[in-house]
Amino acid sequence: MEYSSSSKHLVTFLLTTLLITSHQIYSTTASRNLQAKTNTEFIRTSCVGTTYPKLCFSSLSTHASTIKTSPQLLASTALSVTLSSAKTTSSVMVKLSSSHGLKPREVEAMKDCIDELSDSVDELKQSMGEMSQLGKGNSADFKLMINDIQTWVSAALTDENTCTDGFEDKSMNGNLKTVVRGRIVNVAQLTSNALALINRYALIHG
Repeated sequence: MEYSSSSKHLVTFLLTTLLITSHQIYSTTASRNLQAKTNTEFIRTSCVGTTYPKLCFSSLSTHASTIKTSPQLLASTALSVTLSSAKTTSSVMVKLSSSHGLKPREVEAMKDCIDELSDSVDELKQSMGEMSQLGKGNSADFKLMINDIQTWVSAALTDENTCTDGFEDKSMNGNLKTVVRGRIVNVAQLTSNALALINRYALIHG
């Protein structure tokens, strides 16, 4: 009887422990799922105020666990995504510019576009650097820094749009125009969205 009683106590203890552990795992998982949903919904709601909300959400939703519900991290991540896209596009443009069979006008447009993209990348880098310093000073510092960021991102957007303008010539290779404009337009739209999120953060902070 003594052995049987001990066995019962052991089984009861193990079952109780299992139930508690299962509940804790379930609670933790449920909490994480809820947090992930909250983070994603924050991005979706924030993107509504941008010019290209679908692109905004698709480009940022994969970073939800990093962004959480922080307007600053949202703006910073949008800048980072834009910078990465601008760098990649710049590399593609350099390769395309060395393609055989390009007309003189196309070579000139490609060169101008590469220069514009290079400026855009530099401006986005400056914005990223300044963004990382936000919140470390007083409110006057914040206003000066956020104004610098807005100016740089606006300049980057202008550079990108200037690049696409160079490919308006109807005599240019159709496939080349499609590839170039498609990539540059995507970068410009990401930049526009980043600027909108930066402006939103500035208003919230102010």
